[in-house]
Amino acid sequence: DLAGNAMVSNYVWTFTTLNVSAPTVILTDPDDLETDVALNKVVTATFSEPMDPLTINETTFTVQNGSNSITGVISYSGTTASFDPSANLLPNTLYTGTVTTGAMSTGGTPMAANYTWTFTTVPILAPTVIATDPMDLDINVALDKVISADFSEEMNSSTITTSTFTLMQGTTLIAGLVDYSGITATLTPSSDLLSNTTYTATITTGAENLSGTPMANDYVWTFTTQEIVISPIDLGTAAPYGAFGGNAGITNQGINTIINGGIATTAASTLVTGFHDGMTGDVYTETPLNVGLVTDGIFAAPPFPGTTTNEAIATQALIDANAAYISISPAIMPGGIDPGAGELGGLTLAPGVYMSASGTFNISNGPLTLDAQGDPNATWVFQTAAGLTVGIAGPTGARSIILTNGALPKNVFWYVGSSATINGAGGGTMVGTIIAMAGVTFSTPDNMVQTVLNGRALSLVASVTMVNTTINVPAP
Repeated sequence: DLAGNAMVSNYVWTFTTLNVSAPTVILTDPDDLETDVALNKVVTATFSEPMDPLTINETTFTVQNGSNSITGVISYSGTTASFDPSANLLPNTLYTGTVTTGAMSTGGTPMAANYTWTFTTVPILAPTVIATDPMDLDINVALDKVISADFSEEMNSSTITTSTFTLMQGTTLIAGLVDYSGITATLTPSSDLLSNTTYTATITTGAENLSGTPMANDYVWTFTTQEIVISPIDLGTAAPYGAFGGNAGITNQGINTIINGGIATTAASTLVTGFHDGMTGDVYTETPLNVGLVTDGIFAAPPFPGTTTNEAIATQALIDANAAYISISPAIMPGGIDPGAGELGGLTLAPGVYMSASGTFNISNGPLTLDAQGDPNATWVFQTAAGLTVGIAGPTGARSIILTNGALPKNVFWYVGSSATINGAGGGTMVGTIIAMAGVTFSTPDNMVQTVLNGRALSLVASVTMVNTTINVPAP
């Protein structure tokens, strides 16, 4: 000091001069030239030293697709800057990441040069259907089958609907409930499928995965339902009769009625009116307004022309008709389906067993077509717990059954729990053996238009009544 006193010891200290080396980018994610980058990728750049966060912004850190700048949120932490795109990147697209010289270290030293790198996003991968149940071209599929499709990835459930998952039978859309869970879509038909019938299921391009990517193409597959084998139905000694009036008789109220076959009842012959027997010439209460020809005999109880022999024949026929009725009942022949909520008009049906869910069958919306599909033994059984009504009121109200591709009247059967009314307006062609518990009625009085039945009208208890009706008993 000024007095000449020396320092007791040396005093030493250190300092560091300003680092003037420029910061660099030492790591990026994705890497330079990386491919198959996820579409929701957050792009990052890691620096060689801490940077001034205020210099890491949308001007100094950019991601571009060609000349198009991508918008996003930029953040900085530690030595890493992150760019989070506002929307998913485009698939199969080249992007360029850039950190400019505007980015500075905490000491204020800028990058010596722009740092750029490129990467390519993953190609678009459309979801696909990887499995179905039934499988494509499956046969013998159950009539109550729930249709399902498994996807290659989880799908947006809001895009799995009755519009994007459909089931068709020819040009007819099958109503049903569509559901989705996990990777599986299901379609539950509103009613059982038809037997021995080919269906087409479709998943359309409207179905999308969680990222909004749609199916690349519609997925279509077909399957065929099981064939219901119906054992031959034995009418026994009831087979020759075009009309059987239980224990209540048979009435004709027209002048042009003809039964190409026989008729029978266990009732007295006096309850058979408006007919004459083409074999014996016997007349059963005909008048000028009630004339009907029966070609193959009339069988009724006494008095004459009924006989005890004919009564015995009719009694056996009634026993056999009852047995046939039971044989085609839902109890013995279960599994029947309702193809049209009780309405058969306008439908085309393959062979099978059909049961009305409502308890009644109607043919009013047009003709019913029965398609044998080339099988001469194709059989139809229709079961209704209550009534059967064919046709509607009015001069054009008659309805018919149309047989196609080898279908035969002898193979069509109707189980009717109460009564059947066939074309009350007159006209039309009915087909099949009707076995009704409580009567069958054809047309109404004063109708001159001929009503036709290619089959049989067998009533187990009540009478059979007809007006200007032709009944053609099928050949065996």
